[in-house]
Amino acid sequence: MSSINKFVWLPRFKWDYKKLTPQSQKRINQALLQMERDLKHPSLETKKLKGTNSIWEARASKSLRITFNLKGKLIILRTVGEHKILNRPQ
Repeated sequence: MSSINKFVWLPRFKWDYKKLTPQSQKRINQALLQMERDLKHPSLETKKLKGTNSIWEARASKSLRITFNLKGKLIILRTVGEHKILNRPQ
């Protein structure tokens, strides 16, 4: 039995998520479900964000990204949006 990850949605993530189209929100939701089950799933292409010590990124689609921090089984969701969010991971 695999363990389940838990999420904390930071205010910036919530704000960015609300600005997405319904189709993009659906892709993000699917990625979050996968992250909850298996953060290392190949479809997410999870990796540490270049130039940072503790910020990670995951792909929801070719252009959609999620940035987050890890604290044990806790995934702290930072930002979400098009690939350009990687320029401002906050």
